[in-house]
Amino acid sequence: MSTQACRGIIYAYRIAADGAATSLAEQTLDAEGLPISGGEISEEIAVSIHDALTSNDLAWVHLDSTEPSSRIWAETELNFLDSLTLDALFAEETRPRILEFEQGALLILRGVNLNANAEPEDMVSIRLWIDETRIVSVRRRRLRAVSDLRERLHAGLGPKNAGEFLALLTSRLFERMEPAFSDLDERLDDAEECVMEEADAKYRAQITAIRKQAIVFRRYIAPQRDVLTALRVSDLSWLSELHKRRLQESLDRVIRYIEDIDTIRERAQIVKDELSNALTDKMNKNLYMLSVIAAVFLPLGFLTGLLGINVGGVPGVDNASAFWIFSALLSVVVAVQIALFKRWKWF
Repeated sequence: MSTQACRGIIYAYRIAADGAATSLAEQTLDAEGLPISGGEISEEIAVSIHDALTSNDLAWVHLDSTEPSSRIWAETELNFLDSLTLDALFAEETRPRILEFEQGALLILRGVNLNANAEPEDMVSIRLWIDETRIVSVRRRRLRAVSDLRERLHAGLGPKNAGEFLALLTSRLFERMEPAFSDLDERLDDAEECVMEEADAKYRAQITAIRKQAIVFRRYIAPQRDVLTALRVSDLSWLSELHKRRLQESLDRVIRYIEDIDTIRERAQIVKDELSNALTDKMNKNLYMLSVIAAVFLPLGFLTGLLGINVGGVPGVDNASAFWIFSALLSVVVAVQIALFKRWKWF
């Protein structure tokens, strides 16, 4: 076996029936979970991984699909997978789904992006081939739920079989989503409170961003409900009733998330409508006040324009008090108009 073919393995484990995990390969990772060793594993380790994949113990190999040698290694070692399954594991763009086979299943799931300087709705995919004795997971970016499983294996609390691995992975995957949805809900609460206190156009972009984020979340979470539903009724022999009950817990959590997302979308639309109505009312009020002011000055403009024409016979031309008399007349006109407007309840 070529050692270069295994360069894309991030880590690999052999898990005994009692849950004891033996690390077969493990690259040094940076703070973001990216391999920094960049080295090739030895021939001895490559043989150990090969033996683990063909033994009766549970073997888990985690691959980095951005490393070209991962696909080469998979084509060589995972000869029990056809080319279409390998294409799905290493595809650049994926959507959550499940394909069941006689001996195992191909699963594609997504979790929130908790990496630094990343948006949570930019969800990270995890692609899995899982059967009774072999688990092959493929990633393009770090997923914290997978790191949680690795830490549990190191602590001796990891899964003992494939069904428990799947139940634990889905549980951690969806538990990690809770803070993102809570944060989204709190942001919407803050935006709603701000709109109620003071309607301002600056909140429109904030509300639109919240609604857009909820839409993106739902796009990837809704299909995972179908994946868990399919697993819940699956005929795979290594999925026991206990595993299916744990999967049911994850399914209930996903359904609640979808309901929460739908609620957030509807609330965001209502808040946006309220903001639009408040801004419209504010503009209409301003236009109304301008209309009242224009109505007040309309007769004044008519009178001043009438007396300002340059023709003979304009009264008061030769009277030194004419300006003050005319100003008093305009004041009376304004007072009469204001009295009439108040009586008519124009303001």
